[in-house]
Amino acid sequence: MKKALLLVILLLNLSTAFSQEWETDFEKAKELATEENKPIVLVFQGSDWCAPCIKLDREIWSTEVFKDYALDNYIMLQADFPRKKKNALSETQSKANAKLAETYNRNGIFPFVVVLDSEGKVLGKTGYKKSTPENYIKELNALIE
Repeated sequence: MKKALLLVILLLNLSTAFSQEWETDFEKAKELATEENKPIVLVFQGSDWCAPCIKLDREIWSTEVFKDYALDNYIMLQADFPRKKKNALSETQSKANAKLAETYNRNGIFPFVVVLDSEGKVLGKTGYKKSTPENYIKELNALIE
């Protein structure tokens, strides 16, 4: 019984270790993008109120196809704007996300996806589209080239 439990815990830890990493710190994302020579995919979302944001997460970001590809090819940066009190961000994170929105999402579009180089220069923009993870990856890559 102990061995089975240990195996389950080990497998859960492994799946977490290989899951997609979402950065929330813009400066850290830029550093990683420079170190790893990857573009930044900045996602503006309202995780608890924006229906297209939730669809984008379910249909693209949360899929194994996208997570596996993103791990090797992108720095994923999340700027979330939740409305429910239980999902509230820290004041520091809220201010950081608002600053990102001032710079990259002045029209307040949700979801809004901005592809950036390691210095924060905009390479392209997109949003929610009914798509497959494979086609969404192609669209993101077309913005980078």
